[in-house]
Amino acid sequence: MSIDLISRPAARPPDSDLWPELGRAVSAVSGPLATIHLPGLRYNAADLLVRASGVPVRVASKSVRVRSVLDAVLSLPGYRGILAYTLPEALWLAADHDDIVLGYPTVDREALSRLAADDEAAARITLMIDDPAQLDLVDAVAAPGARARIRIAIDADASWRSAVLGHIGVHRSPVHEPAEVVALARRIVDRPGFDLVGLMMYEAQIAGQGDDTGIGDPVIRWMQRRSSAELLERRGAIVAGVRDVVPLEFVNGGGTGSLEGTAADSSVTELTAGSGLLGGHLFDGYRAFQPAAAAAFALEVVRKPRPDIVTVLGGGWIASGPPLASRQPLPVWPAGLAMFSREGAGEVQTPLRGVAARGLRIGDRVWFRHAKSGELAERVDRYLLVEDDRIEGEALTYRGEGKTFL
Repeated sequence: MSIDLISRPAARPPDSDLWPELGRAVSAVSGPLATIHLPGLRYNAADLLVRASGVPVRVASKSVRVRSVLDAVLSLPGYRGILAYTLPEALWLAADHDDIVLGYPTVDREALSRLAADDEAAARITLMIDDPAQLDLVDAVAAPGARARIRIAIDADASWRSAVLGHIGVHRSPVHEPAEVVALARRIVDRPGFDLVGLMMYEAQIAGQGDDTGIGDPVIRWMQRRSSAELLERRGAIVAGVRDVVPLEFVNGGGTGSLEGTAADSSVTELTAGSGLLGGHLFDGYRAFQPAAAAAFALEVVRKPRPDIVTVLGGGWIASGPPLASRQPLPVWPAGLAMFSREGAGEVQTPLRGVAARGLRIGDRVWFRHAKSGELAERVDRYLLVEDDRIEGEALTYRGEGKTFL
């Protein structure tokens, strides 16, 4: 089903009405289910563009994993291109999309062989590298003179090396300083069969770290201010140095959590966002914005061990990252339910406690929000698309289309 994000206003639904509305919409549907609330998706898609201040936004497919949602978002003016997460996924999407950047290095030899033998796919997909050894692997799969030219982007490290705190950010690329990135750019340009077209720098310590969590917020805000200032100067020097080697088609930066700040960096030509479209509960800990809870899932009560405890079927849908409570699904309706610290979300069943449990019966539903956005799609084969209090249709996830890329 095609999804319309254009013809209706992008008004954010009142939070107090959302969960009863979803419950009425799916009242006749059995079993664990997941929904996308279309008004919430419209709001989030529009809000990301406002926060981007006119800088084009590339959609991170790993944070969506639903082709019809990707297509709907990319139909909106202001969105441009896909940031894919595996090469097989990129090859699949390239049948319908002509601007795909692979956000991570690949060593998938079979997929590289397919890319090298397909001129159209090679013109549509850009590989990400941060080490000449990744180019060696491509050449080992298909020699430069016997394949299509391969588009390349450099992933430069955007973490902050603090004299006080040490390494702040994720551990990704080995090239951090301007001279290191420029040296890598020269090596790519000197290699036959490759075209260096882009640069990416993802500031996870800013985009992926909430500053309103109630735990160490002053330190986090101080870190993010210092890191932003350092990155503004260093990224500018990196971009200028690489552009002296070769013209770049794009310089990509940011994520849902840092759109405003990254958009203000004149060296960046495009942003990336994806998680903010569906609004996982990790974004509840940010001061600058609050996405609508566009995606949710519901589990059914199958037991009542005590009047103030219910057990739902399923629930162990944990998000990636450190094994903290913030990665667990969050019960949100009826309000006042909580997991047990010694059990958490279970593989097959999840006990919940609280005053609200007294009003729940066998067969009733409990609504949850997932911590991250795209990972919920790995648990279900489809989302039910809800408008007001009715189901408008359904959207198959990658899993529903028989694809399990990662």
